Amino acid sequence: MLDKMSPQNRLLLAISLMILCLVAYSYFFQSQLAVNSENVSQMQSSAAQANEAPQVAQTTASEAPISTQSVNTDEIIAKIEASDFEIYIDKLGRISKYFLNGKDFKDENGERIQLIDNSLQPLPLEVRFSDKTLNNEAFNKPYIADKKEITLGDEPETLTLIQELSGVTLTKKIIFTKEGYNAEISLSTPKDYFISTGFRPNVLADAYTFHGVIVKKSDGSIETIDDGDIQKTITFHNSPFAAASDRYYTTLLANFDENLNIVVSSDKNKNPNIFIEGKENLKLTGYIGPKSKVNIHAVDKRLDDVIEYGFFTWISKPIFSLLYFIHSKVGNWGWSIVIITILIRLVLYPLTYRGMVSMNKLKDLAPKIKELQAKYKDDKQKLNIHVMDLYKKHGANPMGGCLPILIQIPIFFAIYRVLSNTVELKNAEWILWVKDLAVMDPYYILPIAMGLTMFLQQKMTPTAFTDPMQEKIMKFLPLIFTFFFLWFPAGLTLYWFINNLFSIFQQMYVNRHFKRLKEQEKEKAHS
Repeated sequence: MLDKMSPQNRLLLAISLMILCLVAYSYFFQSQLAVNSENVSQMQSSAAQANEAPQVAQTTASEAPISTQSVNTDEIIAKIEASDFEIYIDKLGRISKYFLNGKDFKDENGERIQLIDNSLQPLPLEVRFSDKTLNNEAFNKPYIADKKEITLGDEPETLTLIQELSGVTLTKKIIFTKEGYNAEISLSTPKDYFISTGFRPNVLADAYTFHGVIVKKSDGSIETIDDGDIQKTITFHNSPFAAASDRYYTTLLANFDENLNIVVSSDKNKNPNIFIEGKENLKLTGYIGPKSKVNIHAVDKRLDDVIEYGFFTWISKPIFSLLYFIHSKVGNWGWSIVIITILIRLVLYPLTYRGMVSMNKLKDLAPKIKELQAKYKDDKQKLNIHVMDLYKKHGANPMGGCLPILIQIPIFFAIYRVLSNTVELKNAEWILWVKDLAVMDPYYILPIAMGLTMFLQQKMTPTAFTDPMQEKIMKFLPLIFTFFFLWFPAGLTLYWFINNLFSIFQQMYVNRHFKRLKEQEKEKAHS
């Protein structure tokens, strides 16, 4: 069947099957994700009250459970305000609330997004001791803050938190900047302890994008652990950073100079929680907020791996870098998508051109192949020999469209991950009705236009179908794709629409070229 299809149809069929898998995944697992994202707070909160917090393992395999807290953790001891965020520190010295300011970070109710809330534990900068008695005391004695309110300007501001425990004083010196924070944890007496990045930002997860933990290992590779997938405690030695992330946001801790021993443990719902092994004087760089290139690089350019695109990261990152560069020149993300789509098609033009030429030749040879099939219907070996001779004589390659397909499929999914995960597209306008490229087109104009161009492209593309059923299946592909793309981000739909337009113009050129060649052949035959 595949050798009878045009390269475009083979590409459409392959991607249709993959998108169908994505949709099926969403349908069957969306409810489970809703439990993990919406109800996990209640589950973890009750676990904390019942002394069933996630285990924190080290070399001695000790446990550090949270005890019943007598401290009112809803009470705030310090507040940090900046133009882009607002942070609240609770009585246990943790970041218990984190709000994003700005028009681009509003929820569906128009309220500012809250990335951290104290219902999701562990919280950022939460300390747990390996000694159970000491840990129990630590969760029942409040910290003292040297400042109650800080308003951040251009200069860093320091907040010092002190907790007096039996035989040890724990000091957290947190230096806040407009970009993030630096934390220095010191103990008056050496004790084994761990500090957390906090649970991933409390934003609704979706079925199509990553949400969980990202750890950069000592060898430079990236380890990702999805929510609900961790089966046992995992330890990473000499890692530069660990981040708990969702589609757009992250909370992380890093130290590129001394590196860290990182423990990722499982909670009741098999969600990963990050704990960093402490020492007498531990220095950390922290960040909570959107995974935008500007914000991440402002903290440390080496944190670039926090922006992760899954299996196709190796393709997605160069594509995003190019998209980002184009945007720096044109100033509009929608037009940047249009330009990068055209550039990708221009790079692939020689391959797709050869595929189109091959299909035109196969279309012309279809009647002769049918004659051979009728003549050698009882001898398949001879049929294959004569068909291959026919292909060789006319320079036709039935598999000529395979290489463009093999290249375009990973590029499509790399583009998909970029346009789905790029927080810069959130609330980014294109033209007229498209006010947010990160969400579906509210009027379905782009999906319908994409479906119509796909239908027109099919009409113009030469085919060599011998099975009527195959032809009917392919005719339904534009309708199927339109249905899929109704709920896809407008940026992704825009990419596919422009991709179709380019294919149409390319097919027009190839068809006219073959028409001229046939006319020239006829003139030579008559002369």
